[in-house]
Amino acid sequence: MEHKMKLLILAANGQIARIVEQRVLTEDAFKDVQLTLGLRNSQRLAQLADNPRVRLVDVDLTSAKDVADAMVGQDIVFVAVVDHGSDNAMTKNVVSAARTNGTRVIATNILGIYNEVPGEFGRWNLEMVKSGLQAAVAADELLANSGLDFTTLRLPWLNDRDDVKYTITSRDEPFVGVSGSRQSVADVVLRIVADPTFAINDSIGLADPDTEDLARPVY
Repeated sequence: MEHKMKLLILAANGQIARIVEQRVLTEDAFKDVQLTLGLRNSQRLAQLADNPRVRLVDVDLTSAKDVADAMVGQDIVFVAVVDHGSDNAMTKNVVSAARTNGTRVIATNILGIYNEVPGEFGRWNLEMVKSGLQAAVAADELLANSGLDFTTLRLPWLNDRDDVKYTITSRDEPFVGVSGSRQSVADVVLRIVADPTFAINDSIGLADPDTEDLARPVY
């Protein structure tokens, strides 16, 4: 019997997470993907409870037991929230549980964690994110040093446009663009689900190339 891929989404009620879920459940390319959706209050996704491909679980990301229980048997986990906790408990819990299960990790983070955002926008962005920057940098380092198969997604300033349009940069390249759609981020997540070797063991930035050289985000 062919292996059905098991995808765990943590913080599964977020906007990007919901786009990923909707596409997994409606697009033929993902018909063999089984979803486990972890969120603090699983009732928020009660409309998916009757779908035979969906399992809903209550998960507090700061609880090592909750995360460990949700991760059992999962092939890939998408962490759909940025870890801004001063102790990085969330990332530590994900890393520990992923090690136990051999789970591939897709983690969201912010742009600017390597001082990779150039120009006036880079200066403005640093001002905006600096309160959470230390935790975001530490979360990225925990993942990079975990020995796991992982991808960090450094997100641009997000908008709700319907277009899927992005340029990807790796961790040692300047970040291209300032803004991008949530649809684009979901698309990158699904590229990894479709091909788990895509962007493996890398931290990638993504944004709409049309927003290159702008000084402020585009909403």
